[in-house]
Amino acid sequence: MAFDLDGTLLDSVPDLTTAVQLTLAELGLSSPSQAQVRLWIGNGARKLVQRALAAGVNGEVADELFAKAYPLFLKYYADNLNTHSALYDNVKETLLALQVAGIELACITNKPTEFTLPLLQELGLDSLFSKVVCGDTFEQRKPHPMPLQRVAEFFQLPVEQAIMVGDSVNDIAAAQAAGFYSICVDYGYHGDDDVHQLGADVVISQFSEIKQLLPDAA
Repeated sequence: MAFDLDGTLLDSVPDLTTAVQLTLAELGLSSPSQAQVRLWIGNGARKLVQRALAAGVNGEVADELFAKAYPLFLKYYADNLNTHSALYDNVKETLLALQVAGIELACITNKPTEFTLPLLQELGLDSLFSKVVCGDTFEQRKPHPMPLQRVAEFFQLPVEQAIMVGDSVNDIAAAQAAGFYSICVDYGYHGDDDVHQLGADVVISQFSEIKQLLPDAA
């Protein structure tokens, strides 16, 4: 069973917002609100910075500007990785219950490895996942099915027996392409998309509902 990180397990918007705001401030650009940053998350750090810069300059982002901004963002996010981020309700308890029930767990995120691994460790989740796939683990990332397919191969599990839990179109599209059953949470980072229109097999409002969907883990 695989889980997205940002917007599914963790509300990381506050710390990502801080990093974006500090980056743009150093470049002399106007700072976005937390609500704006929330809409830009889901395609990895590079895309987040590109979207923030586009809003800051109100137009196309020059390569030179991005080359200055991206290292700044990486520095500021590393300094504020887990300052105000918080797990969503019942995430750790539910993951523990699934692990106790003998369900193998994986984390598949588009977040870079340099942030994902220390963050999982600080949150106390690292020991729950037998496999962690980040945005730079393979040559493709979500919505491409490759990360999910590789996780199924790692567990020697037929894709039709695998489950992806996420919050955005990238997660659900990847699950559909890989042949995974998909669960979409409705509280995450899905921009203007209606989560009920993404094609997920089921949509839930509370992370703990996963246990009811999996009787063996209840």
